[in-house]
Amino acid sequence: MLQALYSRSGASVEEHVKKVRETGSGKFMEKFYVGYGHASIADCGSTTLFLEGVSMLSAKAVEDWPLFSGQETSSRYIDYSKQPMVDPVNTKDSKAIQKNWMKFYIGSQEAMKKHLKAKYPRKEGEDEGVYDRAINARMFDSLRGFLPAGITTQHSWHTNLRQVHDKLVLLRHHPLKELRDLAEKILAALKNKYPHSFSHTEGEEQESYRQLLNDKHNYYFEKNYAGDFTGRTNIKKDELKKYAAILKKRPAKIGLPQFLAELGNVTFEFLLDFGSYRDIQRHRNGVCRMPLLSAKFGFHEWYLEQLPAELRKEAEKLIKEQVAAIKKLKTTKENLQYYFAMGFNVPCKVSYGLPAAAYVIELRSGKMVHPTLRKVAHKMADKVAKMLPEVKLHVDRSVDDWDVRRGLQTINEKK
Repeated sequence: MLQALYSRSGASVEEHVKKVRETGSGKFMEKFYVGYGHASIADCGSTTLFLEGVSMLSAKAVEDWPLFSGQETSSRYIDYSKQPMVDPVNTKDSKAIQKNWMKFYIGSQEAMKKHLKAKYPRKEGEDEGVYDRAINARMFDSLRGFLPAGITTQHSWHTNLRQVHDKLVLLRHHPLKELRDLAEKILAALKNKYPHSFSHTEGEEQESYRQLLNDKHNYYFEKNYAGDFTGRTNIKKDELKKYAAILKKRPAKIGLPQFLAELGNVTFEFLLDFGSYRDIQRHRNGVCRMPLLSAKFGFHEWYLEQLPAELRKEAEKLIKEQVAAIKKLKTTKENLQYYFAMGFNVPCKVSYGLPAAAYVIELRSGKMVHPTLRKVAHKMADKVAKMLPEVKLHVDRSVDDWDVRRGLQTINEKK
């Protein structure tokens, strides 16, 4: 509120605070924000939401926003064996599908740990606790592909008051009832907490348009997509010449200047398992379309390759049986997503300005990145090198192998 007064007054903040005290916070927001065309005032107020017991699908839908800020429980480090499910069909058959995924996820953990310890024995001098955490992390890397998307997680959302309103009024029309209900619940909580900042009235035309957007374009799903990795750009090489010095001399661990985004975009299309899609979606300085999870593009081979021989046979049999069972459920294609495991491939389309493209490629090419996403980052780097050889990229090309340092990526209480 104090910031808002700057826009119409040259007086000091010390004078402004007197005005706020005289009118009261509620009266001030009622007068200067809601209904007065001063939406930018809400950019100056922020709130933090903690969303617990929501599905993986719900978390991704909330986070599908260019100005999202928050954190989510990692399926690469946390055991999801005791998490409840969101089951919109709510039948004996639908429950059995989710239960069967979890039975494999839980029942395979000890066998995977034994397999990994035999493959990557602890070296002399390595801390036992760090080693065990690294083994667990690699085990979850492999088994997270068998978690159903209906499993619940938790995440936080730190946002300003304008952005949370703009996002929630869209989510009220989402194809998934879970999201529609969640949006209404959050809006009610915000209206209770900040009554003068959430007393908007939505016009019928605006609401109809939001419904149209969700009905027609909420998910990116190309029925005829062949699955090949593609990359293209509208950046002109002649435009890059004037920036040759900063493109070639940029050292590692520093980004390209943001103004280079005006040169154009780099767009990639590829297949990636839903589990790793969740990681690349975290880069919001660009466009990362929300895919529709299905069995159309198969189960990512990497997850099967990590399993010992007998466990792989069991997994392949399970996948075949589960897909057949899912097809028998009578519900929408959107609701079917809750029953597919996160190892299934989804068609991805991302578009970035040059600085963002370089950042994503370099960060996601590292050894600590999940191998399925790291492979995509390397392909992105190869495409950029071919399309825009003037752009120097610092890509980690080291062999993707065991690294005990994964066990150091944790949060510990200081003693």
